[in-house]
Amino acid sequence: MAKVVVKDLNKYYDNGFHAVKDVSFVAEDKEFVVLVGPSGCGKTTVLRLIAGLEEISSGEIYIGDELVNKKQPKDRDIAMVFQNYALYPHMTVFDNMAFALKLRREDKAQIKKKVSEAAALLGIESMLNRKPGQLSGGQRQRVALGRAIVRNPKVFLFDEPLSNLDAKLRVAMRAEIVKLHNTLENTMIYVTHDQVEAMTMADRIVVMKDGVIHQIDTPLEIYNNPANVFVAGFIGSPAINMVPGKIVRKDSHLWFDSSDYILQLTDEQQNRFKNYENKDIIMGIRPEDLYDARHDSMASFPQKFTPICDLVEPLGSEFHVVLKTKNYEFVARLDPKELPKVGEELTISVDMEKAHFFDPESEERLR
Repeated sequence: MAKVVVKDLNKYYDNGFHAVKDVSFVAEDKEFVVLVGPSGCGKTTVLRLIAGLEEISSGEIYIGDELVNKKQPKDRDIAMVFQNYALYPHMTVFDNMAFALKLRREDKAQIKKKVSEAAALLGIESMLNRKPGQLSGGQRQRVALGRAIVRNPKVFLFDEPLSNLDAKLRVAMRAEIVKLHNTLENTMIYVTHDQVEAMTMADRIVVMKDGVIHQIDTPLEIYNNPANVFVAGFIGSPAINMVPGKIVRKDSHLWFDSSDYILQLTDEQQNRFKNYENKDIIMGIRPEDLYDARHDSMASFPQKFTPICDLVEPLGSEFHVVLKTKNYEFVARLDPKELPKVGEELTISVDMEKAHFFDPESEERLR
């Protein structure tokens, strides 16, 4: 097992494109780290640089205590699981899983033992004589995982391994990979564009955009204390509601004024934003922190506004309601006690203690 250290990593392509910009993070021994961000943010490039599949422009990568910049992929003691599984179609499942061990010229009995143990762990013992074309997407993904497991590497690298699966199977395989990590206790670095995968699987999340790391922390810390507007908007589903406004003073209290409505700040926020009076600010409020004041038992918060219901999306255990004021649109996640009607005016209670505030110029979180 090994710690992975990525230090001041940069990647330039021949056309001058700067894909990875001074990226630094540490995946501790036995830790599950997820790189997440939108398409084109550089997360897969970082993974490929760690694997040695692309050449580093500058920076350093350590696996364990060893600098691996100049090492070939086969000498880095890593195993990579790809998005498209990369299985040999003419080989059986057994031969696919055993391929790397045969290249190492390991003993046949030892190869059979390792493949059998990995197949048992993944529940594919009965499929060892089949070929990939006879398997479902989920089964092929298990074979790709098994091929990585038998190598017993220091580090597992996953490049969006679940993106080709249907929604139900993705959820099941997420759980399988987390259980696998708990069993094997290897260091794992996992790339995804799906923030739900990141939240549910990671010990720590590295949030990227445009080749730059915007925040590194535990899933709950990133969700509850996003570093900036981008992180707040990317992590969470439905996305956080962002509203520009000003901090104003009224009746000796500070309020957030969006021009459509005005909400009093909490005592803690009064103190924190006393120097922001008459200054522009962005307020973020998550959909689950808005409540229907007519029915919701949690809707006792004193700060309220009255938008119009523009759209209702019933989801069974909850429903999402799109709300409109004169200039802004919100999404609220409400309990399914009584579906509001489209066009109806609602009284929405706001949990201001859960509000997030950001500087409109830098877009950084105001602490």
